[in-house]
Amino acid sequence: MALQNRAAQDEVIYGHIFDAILEQKLAPGTKLSEESLGDIFGVSRTVIHRALSRLAHEKVIVLRPNKGAMVASPTVDEAKQILFARRVIEKTVIELATENVINKQLGPLRKLVKEEQDCFARGDRGTGLRLSGEFHLQLAEVSGNKSLHSFLRSLVSQSSLIIALYESDTQTHCSYDEHLALIDAVAAKDKERALLLMEHHLDHVEQKLTLHDENTKSDLKAVFSNVLV
Repeated sequence: MALQNRAAQDEVIYGHIFDAILEQKLAPGTKLSEESLGDIFGVSRTVIHRALSRLAHEKVIVLRPNKGAMVASPTVDEAKQILFARRVIEKTVIELATENVINKQLGPLRKLVKEEQDCFARGDRGTGLRLSGEFHLQLAEVSGNKSLHSFLRSLVSQSSLIIALYESDTQTHCSYDEHLALIDAVAAKDKERALLLMEHHLDHVEQKLTLHDENTKSDLKAVFSNVLV
């Protein structure tokens, strides 16, 4: 197999696993067998390992010596650090986006938000969550800074794991309205308004999370309260 083709395989498999994490199809703590994934995708374990290594570098999976790979499961403290880092990066991204945006980039952003809205409207929460993450990544592309885009890609996928673990309200989704408002602010090159909107948007994401140590453990008496012995 040519090197270029092997690289293409790595990219495709990486993309499938990355999307599955954003869509919360792969829950935190899920074991990722190289042998099983190789059978599923019809490639060697070596190819799978390269894709998993890239995901491990982005901290969305954990490679454990002699135990294989598993989807990362951020602790409460780790979640808080990830969300703080994302705020810092998103602030810089939105500042640069308002400076560097060109008109032809606005159409694809609006189309993406429309697809996100349609997904939530028909109850396809997983795809809606993935598109919500992709919106932030497209904004990073608009910023013109490839390093920020790469860093944010890791933070967005880790945020998806945090939401899967700690979100207490899965019924309310107004992200697409907030995304449209962000596009309008970026299009107008209104940096102050864009920064404020991004801050409020991330506030709303975090307000639905229950990031308290005491809430990360199950109360056994409550779990088994209706069990008859």
